[in-house]
Amino acid sequence: MKRFVILGGGYGGLTVAHALLEGELPDDTVVVLIDRMPFQGLKTEYYALVAGTSPEVDLRVAFPSDPRLIVTYGEVTDINLDEKHIVMAGQEPLSYDWLVVALGCTDKYHGIEGAELYSNSIQTMSSSRKTYMALNDVKPYGQVSIVGGGLSGVEVAAELRESRPDLNIRIIDRGPSILSAFPGKLQEYVSSWFIEHEVEMRGNVSLHKLEDGVLHDANSTSPILSDVTVWTAGIQPVALVQRMNLPKDNQGRLIINEYHQLPDYNDVFIVGDCASLPFSPSAQAAEGQGKQVAEVMQALWTGKMPKLGKIKLKGTLGSLGKKDGFGLMGRATMLGRVPRLVKSGVLWMSKHHFG
Repeated sequence: MKRFVILGGGYGGLTVAHALLEGELPDDTVVVLIDRMPFQGLKTEYYALVAGTSPEVDLRVAFPSDPRLIVTYGEVTDINLDEKHIVMAGQEPLSYDWLVVALGCTDKYHGIEGAELYSNSIQTMSSSRKTYMALNDVKPYGQVSIVGGGLSGVEVAAELRESRPDLNIRIIDRGPSILSAFPGKLQEYVSSWFIEHEVEMRGNVSLHKLEDGVLHDANSTSPILSDVTVWTAGIQPVALVQRMNLPKDNQGRLIINEYHQLPDYNDVFIVGDCASLPFSPSAQAAEGQGKQVAEVMQALWTGKMPKLGKIKLKGTLGSLGKKDGFGLMGRATMLGRVPRLVKSGVLWMSKHHFG
């Protein structure tokens, strides 16, 4: 049997698996999905897990059950592109005929001393569990600092405010304002929400060192005290991809061709946060790639040339607790309860494999 191996059961990898199984899979081919965990974690919702407003079980999606799919659990430690096999910790090497690398991302600490050691992550289900424990063990009126004023930082701060009204919460960013990539009207709305809910926004902070309970700003001699610090200030491809000696963009993501393949290894597809794309990493982008990878394979299996259109992103949705939110659909800004309801609907669809 030929093996179509997918590394990573997240948004991109799982989309590839579903799309292949829904199409015409050759009789001599089996799909192998490899992940550390026996379920997909809905990473876009980890902010609710760390705040304690959603139980972990609500953020799990079961892998598909199909006789043409083999699910294997383990830690992928290396890929030998020339010999076409992957290395897994404590297991025999696994050969492949086609490979999808959809292993996601890890935190980027920008060379800041002590950042990895003294901050908490929300990049994996496991790290989010630990962050949940740390945040919810903070004593009343304790101080929580969230480094990074982008979408993830904003959602963590808002959800934690709803969960723990007793805490002092601040968002720290090196720029002048939160959500700097979004329109001014949206920034103002979210800033007003934070002011109303007593979340401190501290901009123009250039962190250069973190210690236990202390953050150091290069622009100030006054230390920033913090009982727990959550890191949401940037991502980069996982360490395995970082080690790959192949052409990459300035974000460390692998360069791919128009079919999402490595240019020198057309049997290898790169999907999601590991791939160099013309837009920011997101679940939507990973799912869009996943569908197109399946289209490419189904065309090749039937002796046709794949014809792919542009991946179209529908927009961005963010939550401010369970009843308020914001969104950007094309150039249209959405504020208030409606985008929050839409986000809940998107989550329901994702959990039930409707995209």
